[in-house]
Amino acid sequence: MVRPEKNRSRIWLNRLKPYSQRFAEAPDLIVEGRLSRMIGLTLEAVGCKAAIGSRCRIEMKNGRKIEAEVVGFSSDRIFLMSAGNLHGLEPDCRVIPLGKNSLARVGHSLLGRVLDGSGKPLDSKGPLKTDAHISLDGTPINPLTRKPIRTALDVGVRAINSLLCVGRGQRMGLFAGTGVGKSILLGMMTKFTSADIVVVGLIGERGREVNEFVQKILGEEGLKRAVVVATPADDPPLMRVHGALLATSIAEYFRDQGLDVLLLMDSLTRFAQAHREIALAIGEPPATKGYPPSVFARLPHLVERAGNGSDGGGSITAFYTVLTEGDDHNDPIADSARGVLDGHIFLSRSLAESGHFPAIDIEVSVSRVMPDIVDSDHMQMALEMRRLYSTYRQNQDLISVGAYHPGSDPRIDKAIEKNAAILEFLKQDMNEAVDIGRSLQELERVLDLKKQGGK
Repeated sequence: MVRPEKNRSRIWLNRLKPYSQRFAEAPDLIVEGRLSRMIGLTLEAVGCKAAIGSRCRIEMKNGRKIEAEVVGFSSDRIFLMSAGNLHGLEPDCRVIPLGKNSLARVGHSLLGRVLDGSGKPLDSKGPLKTDAHISLDGTPINPLTRKPIRTALDVGVRAINSLLCVGRGQRMGLFAGTGVGKSILLGMMTKFTSADIVVVGLIGERGREVNEFVQKILGEEGLKRAVVVATPADDPPLMRVHGALLATSIAEYFRDQGLDVLLLMDSLTRFAQAHREIALAIGEPPATKGYPPSVFARLPHLVERAGNGSDGGGSITAFYTVLTEGDDHNDPIADSARGVLDGHIFLSRSLAESGHFPAIDIEVSVSRVMPDIVDSDHMQMALEMRRLYSTYRQNQDLISVGAYHPGSDPRIDKAIEKNAAILEFLKQDMNEAVDIGRSLQELERVLDLKKQGGK
């Protein structure tokens, strides 16, 4: 039997070693802490040490045990945030460092399943059967080893395939206010895009919309090749952040298997808002419109994980929805997202209110890789369509009140002549798929051109 004095010496000597070594050699000697106070959603513990991102177990006096993640520290205190229900929490609850970071369970058995932010199933299809685990934070890719984007991706949406062509491995933003049809457009791409695997992250959505997306928009057939990660708006902010990281980690796993993955995340804004809640709770000062600086560091960290892998690997083509508060395209998150994404598609409220779907405003939308993945004929037709559309929009007031006299400007005359056909071309039923070949044929017919060749 070890004497108390000797046991205390062992604990003291143990403290001098690195934390990971202490835990590996003698987890029973790790010093436990206790909860000292709770402010908002942040828990403060004293008497123990743990690394940022590691997990701790909190043992309540009623017998319940919950896990929390270390999100900060100050002097002898560590700040924790729980991913679960804190009901029943009291002062002086035991806090036990677990010596592990958050991991994502991955494998092909995830296909057809709906998960929460911690990777647990939300459906009624039984437990998950996965053996592999990867880090939620991912592994940075050397930019010099990434495959260049050279192949067009068919997303089944005519306006995108013809005028905003997306490359396999591209990261696109879908910018819109509330209620203009971004979720339906995402659903169309989920069903119609030519990808091996579809990973959907529903971050901060209303619980009703989660079930509607899975049952109505995705459907039983679409779910067979998809993995859905859902963290509704009533989940704790840490769970919402983990939901976005988990969806990205699952997409990375399938990309590393050599597969082409479509990652749809709705929305990047709610991921940023969840991180803002965490950062403000631990005392980080707000900067731009209430967002702390760390939020703008986390956005590129998340987005850069998507894209093409190294030669011989697969790809992640990602679409991130970005909410523009009050339809303000210069919102801090929208402005930051534009800088790290490979293109942006803006949805117009005025088009949506007029019954035009999808409400894509091609005048302000752009795909930055389109010149590299389409032939010159396709590019010229797309530019001509955009010129006609923009010319009519710029002179719409004059045309509407009859102030423009036909024959004054040949460009405006042609824009007026083609306007009805262009608007009809840009519309599409949500249950209709239009591939790239058909999109180009219809684009050629609207412009009364004859292609000389192409891909």
